[in-house]
Amino acid sequence: MKAIRNAALTLALTLTGVTTMTEHSAAQAQVQAQAPSLTTTGVMVILTVKPGITREQIMAVMPDEIRQTVQLYLNGKVREWYSRSDGRGAVFLLDARDDAEAHAIMDALPLARQDLIDHEYIAVGPLMPLRLLMTKP
Repeated sequence: MKAIRNAALTLALTLTGVTTMTEHSAAQAQVQAQAPSLTTTGVMVILTVKPGITREQIMAVMPDEIRQTVQLYLNGKVREWYSRSDGRGAVFLLDARDDAEAHAIMDALPLARQDLIDHEYIAVGPLMPLRLLMTKP
C-alpha cells in the first residue's frame, strides 16, 4: 500500500511540475538507477497558423488538408486530433517512432507544403513514475 501511495504522490508531483522530492525511498532510488531511457510511442504535434496568414488562405487549402489527414488516420498514422480552443490550429497525436518520422508525415500535408503553419513536435511515451508501481514494497 505504501508503494502505491508513493507512486501516486510521485505521479501527482510530476503532473503538477514538481521535479524534486525531499525524501527518496530505496525503491524510488532503485527505479531511477535502473530506469531505461524514455521509450517514444508517439509524437504530439501542435500546429499553429503563422502570423499574417488569413483565414481565407487557410480555408482555400482545407479540403485537401482534411482529405489527406483522414487518409493518415485510416492508415493508422494519426491516432487522435483536436482543434485548438484558441482557433489558431490543431493538435495531433501521431503514431511515429521519433520526431523525424513525424516531420515527414506533417511536411507532406498541404498546409505545411504551402508554408501556412508552424509545427511544434513533442515525443511522448509511457509515464515514467508508473514504474514505481512495479517495484517490490
